[in-house]
Amino acid sequence: MITKKNPEIEIGRNSGLYFAIGLNVMLFLSWQLLEFKTYDKDDVDIGVLKMENVIEEDIPIININTPPPPPPPPPVASIENIKVVENVIEIEETFIASTETNQEERIKDYVPVSVTDVKVEVVEEDVEVPFAVIEDVPVFPGCEGGSKAEIKACFQKKMQEHISKHFRYPQAALDLAIQGRVNVIFVIDAKGFVTGIRSRGPDKILENEAERIMKELPQMQPGKQRGKPVKVPYSVPIVFKMQID
Repeated sequence: MITKKNPEIEIGRNSGLYFAIGLNVMLFLSWQLLEFKTYDKDDVDIGVLKMENVIEEDIPIININTPPPPPPPPPVASIENIKVVENVIEIEETFIASTETNQEERIKDYVPVSVTDVKVEVVEEDVEVPFAVIEDVPVFPGCEGGSKAEIKACFQKKMQEHISKHFRYPQAALDLAIQGRVNVIFVIDAKGFVTGIRSRGPDKILENEAERIMKELPQMQPGKQRGKPVKVPYSVPIVFKMQID
């Protein structure tokens, strides 16, 4: 079979030209789409004002015959009764005498007082002097007749012997395994008696025992400062320690 062709008609003769034209058309349309701009439009409600004729009703005027108000009453004339009172009472003015005095006036019933008529009462001062700085320390029974240093050393020695002699470990503290150090403070007054016993320790049981030991102290010779008996505070530690076999 022989293909019949028209030599004057060739389909692919101008295909490149057509392709170029189509490509340019598509590029132009694409550019126009990209450059296309839109704007937001405000929705404005444009209403229509419709005027209607308002029919106003005429209100009839009615005349009411009301009687006029009565006239106000005439003012009452006030009559003042004026009574003339004669001033027959004389008022005496109060005279205030001055309280200021001068050197020429003399005190009435003045009695001179001599120095012998003045009684002077001697007030004993309640002075406390610490044990470390007092001139004459309290004398424990059995420490008499020595120097100040010997009496002071004997006092401390007798105090330790007294604690060792009267020391008893409380059974309640043993059962509860309570031990520790108790600081006892007391005052030897101007008569040599032990007063004002206070204590501080780990438990009330040990504090009571320490205070009991101090209450057993005998009367001493009071401490003296400048030859006068004074109060002397003293503190001593008592150690409660359990021995475990």
